Amino acid sequence: MASSEAHTRLKSPSNLTDKGPEPTNDVEKQETSESLTRPQDKQSAFKNLGILDRFLALWIFLAMAIGIILGNFVPSTGPALQKGKFVGVSVPIAVGLLVMMYPILCKVRYESLHHVFRARGIWIQIGFSVVVNWIIAPFFMLALAWAFLPDEPELRQGLILVGLARCIAMVLIWTGLAGGDNEYCAILVAINSLLQMILFAPMGVFFIQVISGDSITFEYDTAAKSVAVFLGIPLGAAILTRFILLWTTSARWYDKVFLKWISPWSLIGLLFTILVLFASQGRQVVHQIVSVVRVAAPLIVYFAVIFFATLFIAYRMGFGYKLAATQSFTAASNNFELAIAVAVATFGENSNQALAATVGPLIEVPVLLGLVYAVRLVASRLGWED
Repeated sequence: MASSEAHTRLKSPSNLTDKGPEPTNDVEKQETSESLTRPQDKQSAFKNLGILDRFLALWIFLAMAIGIILGNFVPSTGPALQKGKFVGVSVPIAVGLLVMMYPILCKVRYESLHHVFRARGIWIQIGFSVVVNWIIAPFFMLALAWAFLPDEPELRQGLILVGLARCIAMVLIWTGLAGGDNEYCAILVAINSLLQMILFAPMGVFFIQVISGDSITFEYDTAAKSVAVFLGIPLGAAILTRFILLWTTSARWYDKVFLKWISPWSLIGLLFTILVLFASQGRQVVHQIVSVVRVAAPLIVYFAVIFFATLFIAYRMGFGYKLAATQSFTAASNNFELAIAVAVATFGENSNQALAATVGPLIEVPVLLGLVYAVRLVASRLGWED
């Protein structure tokens, strides 16, 4: 009896305000049938993805390889990419981040989000996410940093920055690939962004200066501006785009034509960002391979433990698959762009702190992509439904 009570499924945000059967038109029926894919169909749905999505791992590794080759064999690449700065980040990386965020945010149904916060269930979800993202995950990364790098304070500081930078960008991609709840993910992104502007700098000081006893000065403005720009600009553009196009065209045209055309640009922006990132820092990655391996080890442990621990707790609490997958990817993902920007602005481009932050995407991207496959397999084996 306890088991059945624990597995009473909480509804996703799009269904939290349901009060009974309502009349639906053909468009709504079609959207519902597409969005509520059962877990047992998730594996086949993944195989039916387009070429860009299906071979994302290959494209990511190619982008990394090309970036590292350019950074090492074309010496002028790194300095050229670092010349122009925008909110502490090189202009090419800034462009890639904005292109990556915009298409995903265009998929959120902003016109119906106000119904979400009327339900008690959403506040349970938000509270759970805040505890995992701002208490459990950062302290776990701090513990791993000390366990794996007790003799390397600079690498340890960079790793701590990665743990404090909660994900506001790529989690939308992982959630989408895993079949999670994109609308709920957008809500968590917004909440984490606001909390990041408030908590990143003071928690960094507390973790590094107070707990670790290191002497360091953080640029609070850099963190706040990075979050405001790299979420605020694409979010504002996406809201305007959705309302204007829905008003001037139709919901069917928006979903079937506009979103179909713009969706691939998100992954294109991701690949471009990775290529530029590794072209800028590739020389350090190769020439300090021992440091890279030492930073990579705790990162792998962090991503795997946080993801599966969150997934297990969400399952035992009775969350549906979509919400559990979204919670898990949000907890395990990190905003490596922000961590790199703060590390570079505070310690310099050639610092060990910047190197440690750069190793973040090198490990996170393939590991999180593997977890997309893993969570779909788990859902299929368990018959996990929403």
